[in-house]
Amino acid sequence: MIKDAAGNTPAPLTNYERKWRDKIRTGDLNQGYNLLQKRQAMPLKGKIELSLERIKEWYEAFGGQVAVSYSGGKDSSVLLHLARKRYPDLPAVFCNTGLEYPEILHLVKRTPNVTVLRPKTPFHRVVKDSGWPIISKKTARGLNVLRNPTGHNQNIWRLYDQGINRFGQQCNGFKVAQRWRFLVDAPFKISDKCCQIMKKDPMAKYECETGRMQMVGMMAADSKAREKIYLQTGCNAYDAKHPRSMPLGFWTEQDIIQALKMFNIPYAKVYGDILQNRSTGQFYFNGVRSTGCVFCCFGLHMEDKPNRFQQLRISHPKLYKFCMEKLGLSNVLDYIIENCPDRKVASKFEYGKFIKQEQLELF
Repeated sequence: MIKDAAGNTPAPLTNYERKWRDKIRTGDLNQGYNLLQKRQAMPLKGKIELSLERIKEWYEAFGGQVAVSYSGGKDSSVLLHLARKRYPDLPAVFCNTGLEYPEILHLVKRTPNVTVLRPKTPFHRVVKDSGWPIISKKTARGLNVLRNPTGHNQNIWRLYDQGINRFGQQCNGFKVAQRWRFLVDAPFKISDKCCQIMKKDPMAKYECETGRMQMVGMMAADSKAREKIYLQTGCNAYDAKHPRSMPLGFWTEQDIIQALKMFNIPYAKVYGDILQNRSTGQFYFNGVRSTGCVFCCFGLHMEDKPNRFQQLRISHPKLYKFCMEKLGLSNVLDYIIENCPDRKVASKFEYGKFIKQEQLELF
């Protein structure tokens, strides 16, 4: 008989696990992935029409008791424009975490009918009590588990340590990579709880109090995790534990930038100007690429130089000084730079001056 890591009979599959297994067995997963690729290849006009249809379906399913989750970023700015194109009085909800660029706050203040929320716990308490958001959500979660073994988490500990699930089966994508194992002994806490505490909890409270089901600007192209979410539910997840709509789920970043340009949609100035590469025809911003939480370190190891903090040092020196000195982020980054066994990866966490000054002049 199969035993789990604690020597007990493993718990049966959850509904979530069962549905995912069935999607793989029936071939629905491959069909869904092929459909996603076809939709991502559609012309922008067709994508807009399909997104407007998904917005309409969501709106009607809940009798108009819906809202747009608005971050002030480029994706949610496009979503808000499309949603209000059909429903002009649709409310938007913005969570002011204290981690936004000032340009984001300026845009939100100029946007009508926006409810502003605030988290109960400030960021400095989150990183002190729960841990820093570094590497990625999955890796941060895994490191947190590996750093805190208990008598009750043997299964999840083995999953992140060896990549073996409670049924004794090899499970890809969970084992913490060897190059990050040095962080198990880091002198600071690490976790993936920041987003939950700072954004999701206030949004969930708003949803509970108002009954408004939210639309978000997430896209499958953003990450493998978001692609998996899209493949599970499509744009509108009516039957999910927390129903959610992602009408732009099949869009790409190029679609977003083209829509901003086509409809002259206001966007945060921290992105800079929209330019076009003459050789590829691709559109791009000459400012920051992402306006997520300013002090977040998720994905930093995947950025080219100048990275987000080298840019921040030039564009927002006061914010840079606050996060490096007051919050102590410099200590976190220094530890990674000094101890990461992969020196090429370690260099990605450098946050001081960048030699190629002409690149920084863009910011």
